[in-house]
Amino acid sequence: MHRRIAIKNLALIIGGAALLPSCVHENGKASVKLTNLNISADQEKLIGDMAETIIPKTSTPGAKDLQLHLFVLKMVDDCATKKDQQAFMTGIGQFNDYVRKRYSNSFSDCTVKQREQILLNIEKDKDPKSSTYSAELKTFYGAVKGQTVNGYTTSKYFMTKQVVYELVPGRYNAFYPVKQKQTA
Repeated sequence: MHRRIAIKNLALIIGGAALLPSCVHENGKASVKLTNLNISADQEKLIGDMAETIIPKTSTPGAKDLQLHLFVLKMVDDCATKKDQQAFMTGIGQFNDYVRKRYSNSFSDCTVKQREQILLNIEKDKDPKSSTYSAELKTFYGAVKGQTVNGYTTSKYFMTKQVVYELVPGRYNAFYPVKQKQTA
């Protein structure tokens, strides 16, 4: 009798131990599974705030509503070269350092005007010889901006609500006036 109860309890404990790791969410990791990038939750939030600054929420959904920061991370993780991935990771750190040094805050704590100014300053800096920003920081910003715009223009919302997509041959219009005595 006691053996049966012990075996039943042991089965419950083993089953619970097997399910427990899937129920625990680590606070320090990104919410999307990445194989090549090691992104923390704070870095994911930074990328989300950058994407929201690039495409803010207005009458249309913003970047955070469409979860474009996850798209950016997945595209860099899957499609970028190892060199670009390393530059991306280095650029995140340099971007954080630049913002903290310049504004004494993290990017997330800055006002919307400050965020826009930070990104515009990086965007305007074109000359590589007298640049105040490193190549890695520019690579990071370029990847975030490019993939954010790419993600927005290929999102379900944009393709169904903003762009009216029509298949290639177009509509058939049977009522098309044909003039008499046309020559080819």
